Amino acid sequence: ELWTTAIAILSVLIIIITPKIWKKVPGSLIAIIFLTLATYLLSRFAGITSIETIGDRFAIKGSIPSIKEIGFNLESVALLFPSAFTLAILGAIESLLSAAVADGMTGQKHNSNMELVAQGMANFVVPFFGGLPATGAVARTMTNINNGGRTPVAGIIHSIVLLLIFLFLGDLIKHIPMACWAGVLVVVSYNMSEWRTFMALSKQSRSTLAILLTTFTLTIVFGLTAAIQVGLLLAVFIFLKRMNETTQVSLTTDKLDISKEIESHSGNLQNEVLHLPRGIEVYEIDGPFFFGVANKFDEVMRELGDEPNVRIIRMRKVPFIDSTGLHNLETLCRNTKKEKIQIILSGVKESVCEKLLRSQIPELVGKENICANIHLAVERPIVVNEEIAEKKRLKLRSL
Repeated sequence: ELWTTAIAILSVLIIIITPKIWKKVPGSLIAIIFLTLATYLLSRFAGITSIETIGDRFAIKGSIPSIKEIGFNLESVALLFPSAFTLAILGAIESLLSAAVADGMTGQKHNSNMELVAQGMANFVVPFFGGLPATGAVARTMTNINNGGRTPVAGIIHSIVLLLIFLFLGDLIKHIPMACWAGVLVVVSYNMSEWRTFMALSKQSRSTLAILLTTFTLTIVFGLTAAIQVGLLLAVFIFLKRMNETTQVSLTTDKLDISKEIESHSGNLQNEVLHLPRGIEVYEIDGPFFFGVANKFDEVMRELGDEPNVRIIRMRKVPFIDSTGLHNLETLCRNTKKEKIQIILSGVKESVCEKLLRSQIPELVGKENICANIHLAVERPIVVNEEIAEKKRLKLRSL
């Protein structure tokens, strides 16, 4: 419709021009008041009724809903829990996304915990009044910020004023044209689109571009909820792929240069080289030890490794280990024990060591073979050989 298009265009123009003339009054408020009055006059005196208003689409009641009784039983809980859990997760993500967008516009920092606590309390109460679960709305938040709101007080005032308008000015609200709201949202969408950031992100890696375009397309076609679900899942897969590529496993069998390492403790740091005795292999893991890396470690050991007497696994650069990595390490220790190959762990961080001690690894390799640094780890086989030789001498003497 020509009139509907004209209302939407005028709404956008008023919102753009108003801040240049009068900065203290939001342009969207002036656009709503002016165009609502214009729509009413056109309908009343010019007979133009083709402009759809809020009253044409929605029924507005100027009263607070009464409290409703909610049935509660185990059958309804079992039926609704999966959907409720999904809504809670998506609601939390969307609210935190809204808060993050607001932080980017205002330069402030929100409290994520309190954001979710407040949302949870609100969503717990509104069903008793016939309401639906709500989240922090990106569009309304950006509208508030674009019109001068900078603190949580602005959101509180917004809610109170909105409640008062619905209670006492409901008859006036129904005359607001939908096209005017469309114009307001167009301006808000442009301001929050951050197209310059979009273009900058598109010039980064292919994985980043894939996440960006996928989320962008799904937001337009299916909505924000589906876009967040798929985009988050895609980001997790790409993160795991990057982590797997970042973690490296190396093998040393001859000599080990540790002159530039923290574990070096001799007087001459520039020329400290550890010569490895025959039959000792040193594997170093550089990065997190999770399920993908565990498979990579096993492949390196099979392809590059020989059949040594001792395998030293350096874990000084392993910041964490997950349950699958821990299980794979247990399996490795168990298999090498069957092959009569000694496993020695070196430089295990405290956080990783706590998890190791709760597993069966100390029993499989021996607590004495979990060494603080590479020096002790390399010396450990020599000590063990001396202990074995001493036991043999004592046994011969007894005979």
